[in-house]
Amino acid sequence: MGTQQIIDNINAGNLKTDMPTMDVGDTINVHVRIVEGEKERVQVFQGVLISRKGRGINETIIVRRVVNNQGVERTWPINSPMIAKFEVVRRADARRGKLYFLRDRVGKKRRLRDRRRGLKHVAGQKTVG
Repeated sequence: MGTQQIIDNINAGNLKTDMPTMDVGDTINVHVRIVEGEKERVQVFQGVLISRKGRGINETIIVRRVVNNQGVERTWPINSPMIAKFEVVRRADARRGKLYFLRDRVGKKRRLRDRRRGLKHVAGQKTVG
């Protein structure tokens, strides 16, 4: 067994298995565990998934939201134990792998199209035909 296979076997135990299908462009809720002293609470960060990178244990996502007309982006490691869960709020139709161009957009131009019926790569929807 090679070195990379040994590393993958060790990391396989730490991978999350209850992940929803998230694509770039989707609006998601990231439920984050926050520890303050002895108390622990869950805080929700809602925004648009603009980037995915890495694979396996090193996979990260960048989620962007706008607060008081100021863009806020956070990078989240998907397999972090500090993340309670991910929720997909809205699916959008993105034609690119990275949506960094949303940083320059203001107002209604910042919106992405909803996924329409008839797209074959959308899970859970029937195709009309």
